Order: sequence, then C-alpha cells, then structure tokens
Amino acid sequence: MTHDRIQDWIGMWRVPVYTAAVALYMVAQFVETAPVHYAMGAAALSAFIVSAFFARGVYQVSGALFFAFGVGLFLFYGDAWPTFVLHFERVLGLLALFFVLPFMNTLIRVGRYDQSLSEWLKRNVGGVSSLYRRSFSVCHLLGLFLNIATIPLLVKSLRTALRNVGGRKAESFYVRNLLRAYALCLTWSPMEVMISTTIDFTGVHYYEVALFLLLLAFTMAMIDWGTAAVSYRSIPLDNGEEAGRESAVSIGKKAAQLLVVLVVFTVLVSLVQRWLGKGFLFSIVLLLVPFCFGWALLVRRVKRYAVMALCHWKERTEGLGNYFFMFLGAGLFVEMLARSPLLAGLGGWFRVGAEHSVWLYGMIAVYFFATSFVGFHPLVSLTLLMPLLEPVRLLVPAVPLSIVLICCSLATVMYSPYNISVSLLAEELGDNPYRIGKRNVPFALGYMAVGIGIALLAERLFFG
Repeated sequence: MTHDRIQDWIGMWRVPVYTAAVALYMVAQFVETAPVHYAMGAAALSAFIVSAFFARGVYQVSGALFFAFGVGLFLFYGDAWPTFVLHFERVLGLLALFFVLPFMNTLIRVGRYDQSLSEWLKRNVGGVSSLYRRSFSVCHLLGLFLNIATIPLLVKSLRTALRNVGGRKAESFYVRNLLRAYALCLTWSPMEVMISTTIDFTGVHYYEVALFLLLLAFTMAMIDWGTAAVSYRSIPLDNGEEAGRESAVSIGKKAAQLLVVLVVFTVLVSLVQRWLGKGFLFSIVLLLVPFCFGWALLVRRVKRYAVMALCHWKERTEGLGNYFFMFLGAGLFVEMLARSPLLAGLGGWFRVGAEHSVWLYGMIAVYFFATSFVGFHPLVSLTLLMPLLEPVRLLVPAVPLSIVLICCSLATVMYSPYNISVSLLAEELGDNPYRIGKRNVPFALGYMAVGIGIALLAERLFFG
C-alpha cells in the first residue's frame, strides 16, 4: 500500500476519532469513573496518532518535540505504562472549543451577518482614515463570531476599496487594521479560548474581568484610531464602488442582532458555569451547539442552518490535525512536567517576582514575548506557564493576574510569525510573516504595557 493510500485511509478516521476524544471528554466531566477516563485517554492518544499524518510546519515540529519530552519525563517520573493515556486531559477542553466553534461561524453566515457588515464597509467612505475606522469596527464585530475567518473575508472586501492606494501603504493598512482589530476583539470575547482558559485557572468569573478588558480594548482602539488618522489623513479613496443593495437600517439591525447574540450567550454561559461548577471553558463547549440551533430555530432557518453547519463542521474538523497534534503533545509534556521536580526550580523565579506585582507581571510579558518568537503558540505558552504560576496564584489578586495573562497572551496575535492570524494575513498578501508581524511589535508592546497598568490600577483600587 502506497503512502498516499495509507494517508487517505487514515484520513477517513479523522472526524470519528476527533469526535470520540471530545465526546468522551464531555462525558468524563460528569462520570468520574476509571473506565471512562481510560477510554477518553485512549481516544486522545488515537487522535494524536491520526493527526500526526496531517500536521504541518511549526505545529508538526513543536508537537513532536513536546511529545518526545513528555515521554522522556514519563519514563523518569511516571507510573505504570497503562496510566500513560491518562495524561492528555489537560488540553482536551481547548480542543473541544475548536471542535464546536464552526457551529457559531455557520450561524453568522446563515444569517448573512458577515455579508451585511462587509457591504457597509464599502458604503460612502470619505477617505482612507475613515475606511480604517469602519474596517476596524467591522473586523472587531465579526472577529467575535467568525474568529480567524474574519481576516481573509475583510482582505477580499478591502482590496477593491484600496485599489488606488500605493502598495506599501495598502500593506501597512492591512497589517495595522486587521491584526490590531482582531486582537482587540479577542481581548474581551467570552468565546476566546485564552480568556476561558485563564478564567478557569485563576478561578474568577467572566463578569469580574469583562469591564477591565473592555477598558483595555477601548483605550488601545482610540490610540490606534488616533495614529491612523495622522498616518492616512492625506490619502484619498476611490469611491467608484457601487452602493450596496442593503439599507443602512437593515445593516444596523444585523449588527444589533449580533450584539444581542453575544450578550445572551455570555449570560447563559455564566449561569451554566455557576449551576454546574465545571468551569467557563467547559460551559461554553457544552452550550454553544444547542444555543446555535436554538437561535437558528428562532429566526426560522433551522433546516438550512443544520445542513450548512454539519457540512462546515465536518470540513473544519478534518482540518484540526495541526491543533490536535500540537496541543495533545504539549498537554502530555505539561502534565509530566508538573509531576517532576524540574518545575520547582522554574517556578522559583515567579515566586520571587510575586513579592512585587509589577515584577511578576513584567516577567509574564517577557515570557510571552520570548516564547512567541521561539515558535510557541500562545495557548501552548499559557498551558506551560500555568503550572509555574500555581505556587504563586494565591499570593496575588486573581482579577489583575487574569488581565495580565489575557493581554500578554493575546498580544502575540498582532506580531508573532508563528501565530495563525499573522501567517494567514501574510499568505493573503504574499509576504513574509516576520516582516508582516514586526510592523505591530511597538503597538503590541504598548498594549501589554497598558494592560499591566490597568491590572496594577485595579489591584491598588479594588483588590489591594
């Protein structure tokens, strides 16, 4: 049997194996029995093996290294070999969120919310600085629901509007506008995995950090709009594009509906979290699919939604090989690292920093900045950092620590050449991700500094 035939045969098992791992993870949250946990671990290991045939690039390299180091640590510090499969659960919650997100993406497309906002983007724009603010707003709103799919959608919409703008200025526009707006929308999105993971780690509720995160996003948006107004003030815009067919009132209603969807979903997730006591991330995963079908039923498009959602979900699930391979490998490594004496030495640095919050927060910022250029995905960096912070977690206020972890991890969205947002935009523009990302480094550092400042202010005023 040829290599292609083998890969095709294994490819047929991607969706069933990934589904089994996520489904058993969900069951294991309610059924605390050894057989269920062993079955979940076996399914996770199977998913790792299957995904190994489809992982590419930095995901393939980092996943293999993490798994190799994890196996090495298991040989020194692990128990009997049958328990090996029990060390993958730490990251299955993150993978479960990637697994169900396509259902929310499809809801936005079925409701034509993305088309309405894209059409508003082209309507009666006065100049490039005005287009910058409007594109920023559209990217910010769509990014809450479409996630990374927002970037190629808006690149396609902006190409027509920017066709008479010089190449370097146009590229600068894409890099600054889309990556910054996307990062700032993730800053407060309840569906962002970095936020849900942080909240579960620190033990706070979403509503306790939401206002601080909104303040951070608003502050940085105003700074960005101000600098963009200066940078693009003298550049005219070709308004030859025909006006859209949809009225401004209709577009406004669609935007309002999107905000209602987000508010209702966030409230329901918070209620489920409080009722079950299972964590914010798990509550999102548990509620997202039934919520989306319920909303589709409410707007009387459930049949069309079901067909499109299942098709889109299958397509996206088949493409999760990179994430399953890297995160399951990282999960094994982090789990075994937490069981080894190596962690005590590394955690000592953070215990020293915990004596002064500003030093601890600065160390966290430096950690994320450094690991983002080494090739670590911010989720992997956060997963590795959590065991190191465990000894000091109770020594610092939880809300300020959450703000710092969220802003420093999400800053990488704007500049890290290994982050999917930067890589995707570089692919759309046909440029190098390193060159794309470096344009946003000063702004990202400022974003981290403002986030740390807000955390310190919150600590002094409310949590001191």
